[in-house]
Amino acid sequence: MYEPSGPSGPFSTRQLARLDEALTLASRETGLDFSIYLGELGDDSRAQAESLHTRLGDSADNAVLIAVSPGQRVIEVVTGTEAMYRLPDRGAKLAVMSMVASFKEGDLIGGLVSGLRMMADQAGSDPRG
Repeated sequence: MYEPSGPSGPFSTRQLARLDEALTLASRETGLDFSIYLGELGDDSRAQAESLHTRLGDSADNAVLIAVSPGQRVIEVVTGTEAMYRLPDRGAKLAVMSMVASFKEGDLIGGLVSGLRMMADQAGSDPRG
């Protein structure tokens, strides 16, 4: 009999569903394409995050990448050329500070969800309708 396997990563199915819902809502409300990368970013974390953002292809201009390396204690937020007008550095920095506070308490999912919500609030609703 087939039994579906659970996630093999650090998160439960419930946590992944919560994160997926937050990503979907943030993207739907703002019209921006939000993505999260969780893993090592290497010695030059900014360059690696920018490289990951570029890999988003045609949607990169309208995308926001939140790259988190828990082992390195690094968070990088990369916005595309269009997204940067909607999500200024100050708004991203406030969201990062909120994420760091949650991460310090051991709540990785809560920090990511909270950060996504803050960035979506800063970006506002989709001007295209």
